[in-house]
Amino acid sequence: MNAILPENYPQLVWGTLPRPVAGPGQLLVRVRAAGINRADLVQAAGHYPPPPGESTVLGLEIAGEVVAVGDGADGFAVGDAVFGLVPGGGYAEYCVLDALLAVRKPEALDWFEAASLPEVWMTVWLNLVELGELQAGQRLLVHAGASGIGAAAIQLGKRLGADVVVTIGSKEKADWCTALGADRAINYREQDFVAEVKAGGGADLILDTVGGDYLGRDQLCLNRDGRIIVIGLLRGKAAELNLGLLLVKRQRVQGSALRSQPLAVKAKLANALATQLLPDIIAGRLKPSLDRVFDIADVRAAHAYVADNRNQGKVVLRLA
Repeated sequence: MNAILPENYPQLVWGTLPRPVAGPGQLLVRVRAAGINRADLVQAAGHYPPPPGESTVLGLEIAGEVVAVGDGADGFAVGDAVFGLVPGGGYAEYCVLDALLAVRKPEALDWFEAASLPEVWMTVWLNLVELGELQAGQRLLVHAGASGIGAAAIQLGKRLGADVVVTIGSKEKADWCTALGADRAINYREQDFVAEVKAGGGADLILDTVGGDYLGRDQLCLNRDGRIIVIGLLRGKAAELNLGLLLVKRQRVQGSALRSQPLAVKAKLANALATQLLPDIIAGRLKPSLDRVFDIADVRAAHAYVADNRNQGKVVLRLA
């Protein structure tokens, strides 16, 4: 099969690799589309390796047709249209998908919309619902509100009945986020987000995709019993915490990564995507927020587009 060759990162060369085989409980999928995530950019730069034993090819989410069914992968057949989360291997013509993580693609979604869903929606469900325990009437602060994660977090936060505040870097992105449902968009280039959030009543949960020096500033925004969940390190992995605030305001700081979660946790999240979120996406109450589709031949341009923060929502690769 053709794939982006792992030994050539970060050049992103399209070449030939052996086709994978569906093992027990797995599906072999002919990939039609693959989502791009910042984790792909980090891995291509030599960081964030896949879990031991998994494909070293980039790509954490796919959509395509089942071409082979492994033993015990009950409920699926050759020809089924599916999408789902993978630990790696998405930037290729064929990819193995665990049947527990496979979601049937409804006709209402095209391949690109389907491929844009697993990583962001499973991530926000994990961090807002399972870990963040976001409740109606609370205030959610989301950094990088115009990213794929940000777009999903805005919508899920509003669905849960929260007041949603985002940080963004332009008026265009601010308008886009408010159109998605954000109650307020703070331009971090022009405003002090700490002062703005505190003036608005503080935050109960912060989804931090940025890390670095933002962590200490996040602490200043939190109300009592507030939670910070760090899922990204755009500003670096070193941070300083105010332990006095941590104790007095009973703050909770937690790191979270989807890729390293056990299969059972990912399966639970895939089920939430299929049963709790997908019906609302099909009905139009939640939006996939697909920004652009690039051909796999233009993968370097696609990565540059994401690296430069030009996207508003998800970026997806077309493979067939």
